[in-house]
Amino acid sequence: MTGMRTRLNSLKRLPEQNEPFSNGDSLIEIDEQLTPFLPAEKRFDYLLSLSGEIFRQVKNRRTLKVRIGPDPFFIKIHLGCGWGEIFKNLFRFQRPVVSASNEWLAAEQLRKLGVSVPRIFGKGQRGRNPAALESFVLMESLEGMISLEDLVTQLPSGKKGIQLKRQLIRSIAVIAKLVHENGMNHRDFYLCHFLVRDRDWSRWKDGESLELYLIDLHRVQIRTTVPTRWLIKDLGGLLFSAFDCGLTSSDLIRFLRIYQPGYQQILREKNGIWRKVFKTGRTLYQGYHRRPVPGLSLSK
Repeated sequence: MTGMRTRLNSLKRLPEQNEPFSNGDSLIEIDEQLTPFLPAEKRFDYLLSLSGEIFRQVKNRRTLKVRIGPDPFFIKIHLGCGWGEIFKNLFRFQRPVVSASNEWLAAEQLRKLGVSVPRIFGKGQRGRNPAALESFVLMESLEGMISLEDLVTQLPSGKKGIQLKRQLIRSIAVIAKLVHENGMNHRDFYLCHFLVRDRDWSRWKDGESLELYLIDLHRVQIRTTVPTRWLIKDLGGLLFSAFDCGLTSSDLIRFLRIYQPGYQQILREKNGIWRKVFKTGRTLYQGYHRRPVPGLSLSK
């Protein structure tokens, strides 16, 4: 009974995570440069009813690419998730995602930290019942980008490809360190959620900086400190998504030098966090691909 009472109390506090919206039934904020292209009244209903290219549609939420005025945008629309979904998450000791506010709160926090994310052009939420909230977040469409999952399959051959891979590893390590040291974990921390502006990569020069964008933030959790199990999940997911990139032990060390100075002692611990990260990555890979993980070890 004590555990159930704790989870119910957590449920009562759910609206507090959406602080700007906790004092009223409805609020909508739109960048002023878009207002000429939107109706003066019932904007919330208008935005929820937008049609466009559907990128994702599951249960109570959908992601569409739409055009407002001359420009393309992505809009993520969340409708009431229902009490069943809320209780399912609470019984797993996980905070349910009940609205699009997770996305914009995470984007705002990451931008403050210097992590590149899609710019927010609009956000809104209405309702008080956490199981029936309606909300949206309107974001810039990052045109001309390529995901790192796709980029690593077309790296230049020879020395330039190796140099580019190393620069990508360093850039990812910087972002991972910023995110995790500031109490945030992504929960879907895969290469496909890192974007970079596409180009003729054969003309890239060693030492040239790369601006990576972190996307798909709707499940990000924000705390004072990230619990170890969520660090393991994030890092294990990242490793899982990178196993087919020709990773070497030296690549892992290159990541660790930035992400966690003093890693040498931690790697020697039999039951340390990095052993668990490696095990998580291998388990995900074998479960998803149904084949052994490419040879790689933490022995170095």
